[in-house]
Amino acid sequence: MSNKDSIFNQPKPFKMIFFIELWERFGYYGLQGILAVYFVEQLGFSQQDSFVTFGAFAALVYGLVAIGGFVGDHILGTKRTMIFGAIVLTIGYFMMGFSILNPNFIFYALGTVAVGNGLFKANPSSLLAKCYDENDTRLDGAFTLYYMSINVGSLVALSLSPVIAAEYGYATAFVICGFGLIASLMSYVAFRHTVEGLGSEPDSKPVNYQHFLIVILGTIASIALCAWLLNNIMMANIVLALIGLGVVGVFLKETMRLTGAARKKMIVVLVLMLQAIVFYVLYAQMPTSLNFFAIYNVRTEVMGFNVNPVSLQALNPFWVVLCSPILAYLYTSYGNKGRDLSMPGKFTVGMFMCAFAFLVVAAAGNWFADSQGMVSMWWMVLVYLFQSIGELMISGLGLAMVASLVPQRLMGFTMGAWFLTQAASFIIGGYVATFSATPENVTDPLKTLPLYSEVFLNIGIVTLVVAFVMAFTAPLLTRMMQDEKVEENGNLATN
Repeated sequence: MSNKDSIFNQPKPFKMIFFIELWERFGYYGLQGILAVYFVEQLGFSQQDSFVTFGAFAALVYGLVAIGGFVGDHILGTKRTMIFGAIVLTIGYFMMGFSILNPNFIFYALGTVAVGNGLFKANPSSLLAKCYDENDTRLDGAFTLYYMSINVGSLVALSLSPVIAAEYGYATAFVICGFGLIASLMSYVAFRHTVEGLGSEPDSKPVNYQHFLIVILGTIASIALCAWLLNNIMMANIVLALIGLGVVGVFLKETMRLTGAARKKMIVVLVLMLQAIVFYVLYAQMPTSLNFFAIYNVRTEVMGFNVNPVSLQALNPFWVVLCSPILAYLYTSYGNKGRDLSMPGKFTVGMFMCAFAFLVVAAAGNWFADSQGMVSMWWMVLVYLFQSIGELMISGLGLAMVASLVPQRLMGFTMGAWFLTQAASFIIGGYVATFSATPENVTDPLKTLPLYSEVFLNIGIVTLVVAFVMAFTAPLLTRMMQDEKVEENGNLATN
């Protein structure tokens, strides 16, 4: 496959994968953006319980992705698993619409969403990775554009979902999330011809209905288990920890089976995944602590128009969509010249951006709040700019990192392991957010502001320290990634 300079010169399947991911993320972020507030306003949760429950749900969402990747690689096939997951997700969002009638039903609805996402999430990115040859310079740019599709969907969802919930009720907002999944399925039907011949080994064979029945029964059992776990948060944490240990064990076993440059690349993947955990802990603050900071301590009036403070989360995908093509162009342009930053280098720059984001919001609270304890919305615009650039350079490139460093036979599993880092992070992030939880019925901005400012300052300082450590280790990781070229050159010299 030839390498062209244009970032938009992508294989034909890219368009289909772009749109199914866009609409699936529309559904998910429409739910995520309002879920913590829904817990507090409609179900009577305390902020602390809301953050911990949200963290457990998000952890299940990403923790189950490794299983979905395995089902896609070895049982149903990548494409069939992706479509089945989208159908389960659709059902889950419609169930969320009914949860307002019975608070206990919320856990079954969230369990269905978590399992559906687990089946779906790893497979579009795994399919996309199969479209590129090794060392294709379009890869970083392609995954950055792919990541942009995620954020186009979330931009629309996070802009509209809080407004719809406020004006027409949470049930209506959740049902509209379900329609996003229907649009995702329609995108697959429209463009499915572009992925003929692509996929994992089971995709090339007729459907094994016995396997399909086992997956259906496993899905139902998993939904029931997730519902129980969400009602018993400590058990959810224990189960996710055991899943994590199992996945890490398999990852290390597979790494030890490899030799030479391949083993070193897998070690680099593991280190970058550990670094990504820090980022996702910060990411988990957007729908939790940063969201409630916007509700209590941010002036949201613009030119006489009141912006829903929950909708400020849409600034994150707004900046991602705006910056994605720019970064994709830079990656491709410098990559063709052999001057692109290494993957560890990009992760390091991203972590510095995240540190600046929290230091900025802490500075705004400490030095620029008015006499009522309120800060300008423009500070949040800047906070989300830094956070979004960091996201693009870590989360946005995480999938490209896996695609470029991991052997094909381990692609789906490792994609799932990448998402498992997000699961661990959301558990930790939920507990970190509880440090900012205000006491019940305390909404006075002058009382909430010092709490938020202190928590965000501490987060910023810790992240800055992590970024400096990453800066020192990046050259070593880069050399480990490049050892394959050294070995190849050595072999050529001896032949």
